[in-house]
Amino acid sequence: MPQTIYGRTEGLKKQVLTQLEAIYELRADEGQLISHELALVLRDLSEEINREISLYIDRKGKVTAVAVGSDCHVDLPQVESRRSQNRLCGVACIHTHPHGAPRLSGVDFSALRDLRFDAMAALAWETPGSEPVLGFAIITDLDDNQQPVLQEFGPYTAKDVASMPFGNIVHLIEKLLAKRSRNHNLEEGPERAMLVSLAWGDLNARWSAEDSVEELAQLAETAGALVVGKFVQSRPKPDPVFFIGKGKVQEMALFAQQEDIDLCIFDDELSPAQQRNLERALGVRIIDRTGLILDIFAKRARTSEGKLQVELAQLQYMLPRIMGQGTSLSRLGGGIGTRGPGETKLEVDRRRIRDRIAFLEEQIRKMKGSRKQQQRARNKSEVKQVCLVGYTNAGKSTLLNQLTHSDIYAQDQLFATLDPTTRQLELPDGDVCTLTDTVGFIQRLPHQLVAAFRSTLEVVKDADLLVHVIDCSHELYREQAEAVYQVLQELEVTDKPILTVYNKVDKLHQFQGLQHRLEQEEHTVCVSAKTGDGIPRLLQTMAGMLGQDMTEVTLCIPYAETRLAARLHSDARVLSEEYGDQGILVKARMKKTMADKLAAYRK
Repeated sequence: MPQTIYGRTEGLKKQVLTQLEAIYELRADEGQLISHELALVLRDLSEEINREISLYIDRKGKVTAVAVGSDCHVDLPQVESRRSQNRLCGVACIHTHPHGAPRLSGVDFSALRDLRFDAMAALAWETPGSEPVLGFAIITDLDDNQQPVLQEFGPYTAKDVASMPFGNIVHLIEKLLAKRSRNHNLEEGPERAMLVSLAWGDLNARWSAEDSVEELAQLAETAGALVVGKFVQSRPKPDPVFFIGKGKVQEMALFAQQEDIDLCIFDDELSPAQQRNLERALGVRIIDRTGLILDIFAKRARTSEGKLQVELAQLQYMLPRIMGQGTSLSRLGGGIGTRGPGETKLEVDRRRIRDRIAFLEEQIRKMKGSRKQQQRARNKSEVKQVCLVGYTNAGKSTLLNQLTHSDIYAQDQLFATLDPTTRQLELPDGDVCTLTDTVGFIQRLPHQLVAAFRSTLEVVKDADLLVHVIDCSHELYREQAEAVYQVLQELEVTDKPILTVYNKVDKLHQFQGLQHRLEQEEHTVCVSAKTGDGIPRLLQTMAGMLGQDMTEVTLCIPYAETRLAARLHSDARVLSEEYGDQGILVKARMKKTMADKLAAYRK
């Protein structure tokens, strides 16, 4: 099938056009700029027609376009390429200079810069039949304005060019361009990360190292990283120097160099010494699971209290690690693990860090006092309080939106909600309660966060009912539920009434038996916060559990105590009211504690 010959083909004999079309059938080896055979064919044809010939060769050695020009100029055909700020177009342009020198012109350099060719090459020869020589230019770097830096090489003989490892050169250039582009504006491009998990201890546990590293990948993506590789190492116990052992570190160092890794994230908490040793050995920034979660919290904190709590947790985490980071502030460059307070003046000495921690703790104590006043007001009004608790991404915020018709932020991502959100909820029996969405929990939630957010989590302590939301579509939903109970035990609230809500049942169409078994458990409701399935039953169950300490009484309030009658309207649910000879007959539903206080007025 004839191939297209671009450019000035008028006046060329049919035999020559056939020879030009035959160039499409010639190939260079993958990784070659040009083969020696192809260079000789170009020399002979260009000499015969006394015109410049230009061709494009892709990285697999295939000729993708052939063009003919005049004796001193050739127009380049359009090239469809994948070029971008940190990539070349994947095609090299080679053209002949009959009776000329293998030097590139200003037009050649402009085309190389604008079209981002893998290379722009000129082929020339001294006499007919002599060995052709090539000079070529490539993009070698980006300047401060992110513009390509060009460099010319040669001339070399065609045989020497054919033996060059040109594919490796192009690969290295693209890695350099990608790194320059990311460093120029880190926020525009995600950091390239590799993840590491250590399998040790109980290797038969359902929550395996592979499961944990998958969750770590979700955390890394939530923080904005691009996960390039995952490593799981099995050892009897962690190595005290490198955590995963020296041999694995050497393997990962090679991977980091080949894949241009910016960041290495470990699935366990590292000691300060292990972190420093790994940074020296791998040559990239190291953060552990705790540092990653702290970074996500720093990114998501919105309220003043949330920001103070995150900063406190980060400083408590940094304090033992401040030694050895040096005065050069090597971690000040930005990126995952460096958000929040950063290293501002942390290098001065530990005393200033402790002073800052003391200041933050005092500020949080003041905010805690303010919240307690608000809580006393709620207790005085005897409004029931319900708290949503659960594993991160279990659907708590979506459930709150469904129940209260709100529009708070809810996304399919880890730790989408950080600051507590409270909304009013009307129950089917007419009572009103408050519904609070709390921060999600996770396996091995950093103890610094539990301590720093303790004042915020105290809303759980004051709740009348805990609604434990579980993502029943997750393969390890029982292990996730256990992680939540561990945090609740740490907060000493497991003695409160707990309603278990299995969410996302819309994903269990093929597992109806599982849903049926879950519904048989005590104090359990299966719902889909997304579709609304099961919500009416959930509301009825919540009303029933909240109403266990409620009672219905009939009171006779003397006319001299009309303020008490007014209080009943505000603090209880008045069912009926009649005016009699001795006073006001009120039938009302109220807490048993309130009914006991009004026992003298009971009818």
